[in-house]
Amino acid sequence: METIILKETDASRRLLVAFAHPDDESFGPAGTIIHYANRGVAVHYVCATRGEAGHVDPELLKGYSSVADLRTKELECAARHLGLAGVHLLDYHDSGMENAPENQNPASLYQAPLENVVEEITRLIRQIRPQVVITFDRTGGYFHPDHVKMHSATTLAFHAAADPGRFTQQLEQGLPAYEPQKLYYIAFPQAWVKLAVKILPLFGQDPAALGHNKDIDLRRVADEKQTLTTKIDISSCYEASQQASQCYASQGAGSARIPRFVARWLFRFDRYTRIVPPFPDGQIERDLFAGIDE
Repeated sequence: METIILKETDASRRLLVAFAHPDDESFGPAGTIIHYANRGVAVHYVCATRGEAGHVDPELLKGYSSVADLRTKELECAARHLGLAGVHLLDYHDSGMENAPENQNPASLYQAPLENVVEEITRLIRQIRPQVVITFDRTGGYFHPDHVKMHSATTLAFHAAADPGRFTQQLEQGLPAYEPQKLYYIAFPQAWVKLAVKILPLFGQDPAALGHNKDIDLRRVADEKQTLTTKIDISSCYEASQQASQCYASQGAGSARIPRFVARWLFRFDRYTRIVPPFPDGQIERDLFAGIDE
């Protein structure tokens, strides 16, 4: 594991975001990260891999020793724009998409024993002591195996961190059990997905075969059920989130052709499902730290 501390802080409020790859944080809840970092919250990013399996234009690799090196530098760039307090790299190998050859790499996150990943995230929760934890939902957004693995591992670690009977060697090393107060899963607007499934064929695209390798099935994603409990207004964070995204030139940052004013309107909220504690049906929460006991 490698930890990169970007700013020292003794903030009373702490947020832990746990995803799989460099860029998940910027193409995902960037607005939320910026929103809370700007309000003095210490936001830490747990990143499971260095994105080695991602497609990268060979021209962009000039000056870098590997894809992992390039994408780590992109992550460090994005982290500064996001205002992250720290980045924690678990250093598993990127597993690639479902059924990709990289799935069989013994160093991949896909092949890693789940208990090992849970232990590492538990250690970070006990070190950082976040009140709020964010990770993927059970689909990982689009069934990427690394996303799904981080969903499972982070959810288990959220509960394990509070149990003094779990990973007792950490307690012996001076990391007492710690119970975060809230757990959230990313909730992507299903209405947008269903609309895209209908519209893409009009432009000659198969919604069941998207992405560089045609391995993203939007129809499968559209069939998933989500419960929206929480909406965070991130409209004031748009410019900073775009700057973070622009750090990922290797992943096609800036390739979208959506007019800026349309993008500002479309992406004015980040959406979540609150898992712990359960949230009343029919209500919408507007602050991840609402009700937090500091």
